[in-house]
Amino acid sequence: MTSEPNAAASARPGPGADALAALAVLGDESRRRLLAFVRRARRPVTREEASAAVGISRKLAAFHLDKLVEAGLLQARHGGHGPRRVGRAPKVYEPSPHPLSVSLPPRRHDLLASLLAEALTAQLPQESAQEAALRVARTRGEALGAGACAVDVTAFLESLGFEPASEGADRIVLHNCPFHPVAAQAPRLVCGMNHAFLRGYLTATKTQETTAVLTPRAGVCCVELRTGPTPEGDGTETADATCTRDAPA
Repeated sequence: MTSEPNAAASARPGPGADALAALAVLGDESRRRLLAFVRRARRPVTREEASAAVGISRKLAAFHLDKLVEAGLLQARHGGHGPRRVGRAPKVYEPSPHPLSVSLPPRRHDLLASLLAEALTAQLPQESAQEAALRVARTRGEALGAGACAVDVTAFLESLGFEPASEGADRIVLHNCPFHPVAAQAPRLVCGMNHAFLRGYLTATKTQETTAVLTPRAGVCCVELRTGPTPEGDGTETADATCTRDAPA
């Protein structure tokens, strides 16, 4: 890590269609070899260098390298020191600084780790560790909600891997826990943070008709969303039981 995690960075979509599309690009052997060569080079490489290393034509290498750029696996710029073509510096390629991670079902251990690290470093004198974690989780959710360009709760949940699905007119069940299996190991802490995070997001987006409620149930996330009158209590008292039974795989 080269910088402090921020709300926007920690909310980047995790494993999903983009990552799977990038993996599909690597179905071609020449692309896999080109990517491996560029990563091993530890410096920007030209199309000529890449084609020579892999043993294919420059034109074909350029095609595959640009496909790797489109998939987010490489990045490209003009600025190499090789022979100029049409009066400008040659195009060079280097590894993308963004990691590629695929998990099915989706997991967001990066988000959980970011929240826990912030809670550890930002704990107030009068707070317990768990109180700090819940506060940080809620604040992060509020920050993401405040920065949302448009309020689409379902899209937000999908981007984080919760796999939301409507069950009736007033319930959204989250069929995947992005924080599993850590949630199963420390349900009171992690499920509480999950709950606080989603409540913070809903509050900041002024989605007043929707409430995040802790509802421990086998095979789904510890939190579900309910629309309409706020249920009696918010389910916080059930956090210890959450995730102790069969959890999402």
